[in-house]
Amino acid sequence: MSIVVLRLPEVKRKTVNRPQRYRYCQGETFQRWGKVSKPVRDNRHRTVSVYRYRCCQCRRTFRHYPQGVDQADQTQRMRKLAAILWVLGLSLRGTCVALAAFGVRLSHMSIWRDLQEQAKLWEQRRRWQGVRVLGMDGLYPLGWGKKQPVLVAVDLGNGQPVAVGHLDEANPQAVRRFLEPLVQRLGVSVIATDDLVTYRKVAEKLGLEHQVCQFHMRRWVGRALRELSETVPKDWLWVLEEIKALLADLPPEGSRRLFELWKQIPERRTGRDGELSPLDQLRLLLIRLSEHWNSYRLFDWQADVPWTNNGTEQAIGRMKMRARTMRGYKSWQGMQAGLLLSGAGLAF
Repeated sequence: MSIVVLRLPEVKRKTVNRPQRYRYCQGETFQRWGKVSKPVRDNRHRTVSVYRYRCCQCRRTFRHYPQGVDQADQTQRMRKLAAILWVLGLSLRGTCVALAAFGVRLSHMSIWRDLQEQAKLWEQRRRWQGVRVLGMDGLYPLGWGKKQPVLVAVDLGNGQPVAVGHLDEANPQAVRRFLEPLVQRLGVSVIATDDLVTYRKVAEKLGLEHQVCQFHMRRWVGRALRELSETVPKDWLWVLEEIKALLADLPPEGSRRLFELWKQIPERRTGRDGELSPLDQLRLLLIRLSEHWNSYRLFDWQADVPWTNNGTEQAIGRMKMRARTMRGYKSWQGMQAGLLLSGAGLAF
């Protein structure tokens, strides 16, 4: 039996330290200006003591809250627990029932606001953390009555989502607008994706190195080779075996060897409408693999670059798992928060 231990923010009944600095004027000298009892919604405390201070520099007064408490009625512990329960699969109303068992009664809209707050905090923590290798893939969750195109960006160093965008991954202009700020802010130098031409174009435009997921590449190439094995003349079947051997070893000179194979095959077209012959289809496969060979084996000389995009797929899998238990999102703001939190799992 597996046991999951959740670490929630600690909540103190009163402050133990004086404030260090006032955020408005950066003042560091304060005079105590009273004390109040603040009601809170928490599983252990019903009230906490809050001291009020007066800044000797700007003469403003402010509250200094105990650890785990702020302006909200709920403590930080309860807000995070509500988000965790939702990520684990409870509905908003189910989360309300679960928290009521702890003696904390909240409405489902309060829970929904807690989710959006936790998603914003997650984004803020991730906002300036460096990411060298970024995984990207598309997702189509149900939202406001139909499936919505979403692009997911994941830090492949730790498998956690960095950002989600409401756009179609097949649109190169939209993908570039989404990716360029992430590259500038996070210092991204490598992207790992499937073999969609959009990602290849955007990587070239932004000067990024590109690792194509080996699983996706081998799947579509394997399918193409199986189809060609049934149509290509027998005299050329040896070329298919050469391609298989090169993909198995991924040698540095693979691009050159594929190009030499391409030069050996005569160009032929059949049919009035210019339909490609099996040999021309083989030529196209060879030149495509030759041109993009380096993007298939980037991981071979850069140890921190994974050879698949599994980190992104796993984050998207968590998003899909949570989305299947819902009837769809009502807005992009809610979808963004839900996808980020469910993609992060319990790491937020």
